[in-house]
Amino acid sequence: MNLLLAEVAQATQRLADAGVPSPRTDAEELAAFVHGVKRGELHSVKDSDFDARYWEVIARREAREPLQHITGRAYFRYLELQVGPGVFVPRPETESVVGWAIDAVRAMDVVEPCIVDLCTGSGAIALALAQEVPRSRVHAVELSEDALKWTRKNVEGSRVDLRQGNALTAFLDLDGQVDLVITNPPYIPLTEWEYVAPEARDYDPDMALFSGEDGLDLIRGLERTAHRLLRPGGVVVVEHADTQGGQVPWIFTEERGWADAADHPDLNNRPRFATARKALP
Repeated sequence: MNLLLAEVAQATQRLADAGVPSPRTDAEELAAFVHGVKRGELHSVKDSDFDARYWEVIARREAREPLQHITGRAYFRYLELQVGPGVFVPRPETESVVGWAIDAVRAMDVVEPCIVDLCTGSGAIALALAQEVPRSRVHAVELSEDALKWTRKNVEGSRVDLRQGNALTAFLDLDGQVDLVITNPPYIPLTEWEYVAPEARDYDPDMALFSGEDGLDLIRGLERTAHRLLRPGGVVVVEHADTQGGQVPWIFTEERGWADAADHPDLNNRPRFATARKALP
């Protein structure tokens, strides 16, 4: 074992003691970041090349600063995104939400599907859809100027039409023309603040996390936005907390012009997102 791998083993224990959920992975990611190699190449770093700055970044992670803030990057499906203070860090759970959306769009057999991502944050969802549905026309909106500093970096050179604005009133020019609306909105109840992981509670923007007493305030508003934007037969996809399974589909009722409202599990088989189809006239 070389010096770096021995230090990684010590760092893993420190991160585990601090309550970091994935201590080994994070210790290796930070070692690779500091030494400019891939995780699988840590064994190749010479003892003489060990960089003591490794322990500086371990201390930051030990204090529960997000790994992605330290490295400045987040991985989402096939993307590497720039992230940092002011923008919500995309989570692995959302990858399954996007996977379902991609399958739904492909099944529509529309030549150039029109897609809208509400509350885009880092742009992860919009960029993944633009990349994996090549002929799609993808539009995204974000309200926060702090978040948009990162979004603009990520979408630069892409086909994503990025706008700043309120998701509830955005894209009036697309009313009735959209094939798929997708959103990962804030959905944590204000009453759950103390139970949120420090990485999210202390570093992700509150605007991206909390939404009223039951966490569903913004989703209720976005239901109307989605109905306005979608063509008849178009689909909406809404991520929610695993504790909200069964609640969100009831927002998309037949009385409000929806059909086929349903909940779907993530890779851990926990309720993760709801879908509905705009009813035909």
